Amino acid sequence: MTRSVLRLALVVALLATPTSAVQVEILKSVGSLPPHIVGTFENPVGFQQAASGAYYVFDRRAQAIFTIDAARTGAQKIIDIGGEEGRIIQPTGFDLSRDGRIVVADVPRQQQRVQTFDAQGTRATGFFLPGQPAARVTIGNLMLNGAGSIQHAGATLLISHPESGALFTEYSPSGYAQRSIGRLRTTGFEDDRELHIAMNAGLPLVDPTGGFFYVFITGTPLVRKYDPNGRLVYERHVEGRELDDYLAAQPKQWPRRRVEDKEVPFVTPSITAAAVNARGELWISFAVPYTYVYDKDGDKIRTVQFHGAGLINPTSLSFAPNGRLLVTPGCYEFDPR
Repeated sequence: MTRSVLRLALVVALLATPTSAVQVEILKSVGSLPPHIVGTFENPVGFQQAASGAYYVFDRRAQAIFTIDAARTGAQKIIDIGGEEGRIIQPTGFDLSRDGRIVVADVPRQQQRVQTFDAQGTRATGFFLPGQPAARVTIGNLMLNGAGSIQHAGATLLISHPESGALFTEYSPSGYAQRSIGRLRTTGFEDDRELHIAMNAGLPLVDPTGGFFYVFITGTPLVRKYDPNGRLVYERHVEGRELDDYLAAQPKQWPRRRVEDKEVPFVTPSITAAAVNARGELWISFAVPYTYVYDKDGDKIRTVQFHGAGLINPTSLSFAPNGRLLVTPGCYEFDPR
């Protein structure tokens, strides 16, 4: 076979290769918390860093919050298990502000509770949310909707709340509902209220460049961007060859379980984590081990896979003050550039 024929065969083979496969970037870990520290955690599903340099880990199974010094020499438990004020029981959500203030959602006595803490773990405020979520969106034992989707926005808290007729609600730290943002999307399950609400569950995220994102985590993946006044800027379908088989296999009926005095659907998410960097770029991780990156205009610009000791399917994403990306499980650090 001549060289020209070989070159032609190579070009044909490259053209026949799926574009998405060629474009998948492999990001390898550039660091992590030391193994002797990570080994003390039972199920770390939140890993963030404050401007002070201190790291914080939300250990779902231990029902506790830990802080790790900037030099990564040791971990200290600052919020412990318990149903009383200042402790947490059956925690469902966690987030950290840049100055180290903490918010945790938990469920004492089958009531949704939200508590805020200072950087040392001292309780500052707390309040209960009325009722229970109309449906449960779960991955493992972690609830991702309702108060489980909480985000610390600095002066306020954002919570997914489609039961109210709006996608998410902005609360003061003391529990005052200041405003609700976003209309529910059409799901095809409007005749089943609980399932319709579950298909509107999502992650409300602050865009550091202004406004908010809402990432629908169930059913057909969808992203909406809102301006600081709560007005819709755009809506984008989240699509890619990597998701086709998973989404095609989504069930049309979901199992129900009894919570208190009613049965509610338990739905698994198609999206497991999301975060926004300082440039307003949105990173979205899926139930399959891929992460899509969207620019500030809502256009997909990257497809990424994370590798630490092996392939990682993120359960949380968080951008550190230096721009590095912190990922669980494993408490790994990546350079997204």
